[in-house]
Amino acid sequence: MTATPTSHLPPPARFAVFDGDLDAEWATLYAGARALAVDTEAMGLIHGRDRLCLVQICDDHDNVCCIRLGRGQSEAPHLQALMESGTIEKVFHFARFDVAALAENLGITVQPIFCTKVASRLARTYSPKHGLKEVVQELVGVELDKQAQSSDWGRVEDLSEAQLTYAAGDVRYLLAARDRLEQMLKREDRWELAQRCFGCLPVMADLDRQRFHLLFEHSSGGTR
Repeated sequence: MTATPTSHLPPPARFAVFDGDLDAEWATLYAGARALAVDTEAMGLIHGRDRLCLVQICDDHDNVCCIRLGRGQSEAPHLQALMESGTIEKVFHFARFDVAALAENLGITVQPIFCTKVASRLARTYSPKHGLKEVVQELVGVELDKQAQSSDWGRVEDLSEAQLTYAAGDVRYLLAARDRLEQMLKREDRWELAQRCFGCLPVMADLDRQRFHLLFEHSSGGTR
């Protein structure tokens, strides 16, 4: 289904909403990308309890889509092929959550990965603010509307224009932010370290899924 989300931002070059999975046309369109910006929306933050509801994707030509996932859905073959393609970099903000959600709900093993939140923490050490809104505003000059962030994504068949606009905005500027962060990381000689961090993210995501999210945290008591 083709749609046009409404907001103060310019409309994307193309925007479509799919049920269950990408269609063959959009799967082919994305298959030629150097990188894809990806985000997810779920009912909550606990894997295994809170189901995945929406997956958003954008390429560097501003082709944006939202994939609505049905309750109990366990696979999306076109989406899986893209997320597991070794020739397409997948760019997330806080990849740790999204990678775990895609694995938990759809059996997808995402690779390779770039996380703008990890990159921001390594590159923007002058700032304590590493949320998507702050990163995009500083590096891309775009102010994102985050009002629909905490809302009911489970009503996938009846998502509001505000929700779709929010979902689209979260991926449209990720690739530009990613490129700026790469420049900063290379300038500060932290690019190799960032790549090593990105390689650890699937392990962190698996730990989260298995409730070992505090494995590397220091306890307040006991022996070292």
